[in-house]
Amino acid sequence: MKKRAVLWAITLVLLVGLMASLWPKPAEAAPVRWRFQSIWVPSITLWKGDKYWVDLMNVMAAGDLDIKWFAGGTLVTRSDEMFDAVAKGTIEAGTDWPSYWEGKNSAFGLITSTPVWLTPGDYMIWFWQAGGLELAQELYSKYGIVWFPHSVTGPESGQRSNKPIKTGDDYKGVKMRQCGRVQAKVLQDLGGAAIFMPGSEIYLALSRGTIDAAEFSVPGVDWSMGFQEVTKFWVLPGWHQPGPVSGVMINKAAWDKAPDRVKFLAKEAAMASMMWAWTFYELNAADFTQKFKEKGIQTSILDQDAINKITDIAYKYLIEDAEANPDHAKIAFSQAKYLKDFAEWRSIEQPFMFGRNPPKLDQIYAKLEEIAKKHKVYDAVIESQKASRARMEAQEFWKPGTPYVGNPVAPPK
Repeated sequence: MKKRAVLWAITLVLLVGLMASLWPKPAEAAPVRWRFQSIWVPSITLWKGDKYWVDLMNVMAAGDLDIKWFAGGTLVTRSDEMFDAVAKGTIEAGTDWPSYWEGKNSAFGLITSTPVWLTPGDYMIWFWQAGGLELAQELYSKYGIVWFPHSVTGPESGQRSNKPIKTGDDYKGVKMRQCGRVQAKVLQDLGGAAIFMPGSEIYLALSRGTIDAAEFSVPGVDWSMGFQEVTKFWVLPGWHQPGPVSGVMINKAAWDKAPDRVKFLAKEAAMASMMWAWTFYELNAADFTQKFKEKGIQTSILDQDAINKITDIAYKYLIEDAEANPDHAKIAFSQAKYLKDFAEWRSIEQPFMFGRNPPKLDQIYAKLEEIAKKHKVYDAVIESQKASRARMEAQEFWKPGTPYVGNPVAPPK
C-alpha cells in the first residue's frame, strides 16, 4: 500500500508539472512606450545631446521603457510648438530650449541662459546641488510637464557678423538674429535691431543680406550651419548666453504611468547626459575655433566698456522681471544666492577656479533678496536649497519597490 501511495504521489506531481508547463504563462507587462522628438533639425548638431539621453534611457530602462527617437521637424514641425505638443500629450517627450517659452512665463529664460549671469559649471551646481532642479520642475509643472536639464554647452560663440563690432556703439543699426527676450532688449538698447527667426532660416538670411549678423550656438554647431560661408567676423565674448542649457520635457500624464524605476533613471540619465554634452561640445568648440580661423574669419573682441554697458542693461531687466513676476523673482534670487554663497570660495581659489563672480554681485543679491521677500517667495527658496543639501548629505538612494520621491535621492529620514 505504501509503494502504491508513493507511486500515486509521484504521478500526481508529474501531472501537475505537465499541466503547469502547458498552461499559458501570465503575460509580462509591456514596456511603457514614449515618442521623443528633438527640437533640433539634423543640420543643427545640438541634437547629439538629445540622442545621448534617449539611447542611455533605452539601455538602462530596457524592459520598462522603450523610447522611439524622432529628429526635429518630424512629428512636430515647428520648434515653437514643441512645448504645447508635450504638455498636451501629442508626443510623450521632447527636448526644449527654455528661453523659447518666455512668452508663457519670463522665468523660463533664467533656466537656460541669462545674459552675463550663470556659466555652465554654475548651472550644473545650481541644478543638482542648490535647489535649482526643484524650482525648475515647479515652474514646468504649472503647464503639465516634468522637466530635467540634460545638456549644457560652453558659452555660445558670440555673434557672427559681416562688420567688426568692438564697442557698444558698433551695434547701432545692426540687424541681428537674436534669440532670447532679454538679449533682444539689450541689443535694442545698444541701438541694434533684434530679429528672431528659426535656426534653419539664418543661413539664407545672412547670405541675402536680410540681416547683418546672427547668433546661434557653440562653434561646432555654427560651423554645421554654414556661418563660415556667409559671415566675416566673429564678435566675442558670448555675453548673451554664457551657460546654455537645454532640457527633456515629459508629459505629466505619461510620467505618472511610468514605473518608479523609469522615473529614477530619467533623472540619473539627465545628469549623466549633461556631463557628456558639456565635455563633448567644449572639446568640439576648440576644434572648430581652429576651423573658423583657418577659414579666415576674424575675431572682433568687445572692449571692457561695452561689456560693462551690456552688464548694466542686463541687470536692469533682471530686476524689472523679478519685480513683475514672482516666479522670476524666485528663480533669480535662488541663482543669486548660489552665486553669493559660492563667491568667496571661487575668489580664493583663483586662478584655478572655473567661471567668475559676476560684477556688482552684492548689489544685485540685495535687490533680489528684497524683491523675493516682497513676493513672499524668500522662505521657499531657502527651504528648497536646504532640502536639496540635506538629501545630498544623506546620500540615501531610491530603493526599487518604493515610490520614487525627491531629486536625486530619497528624502532623509
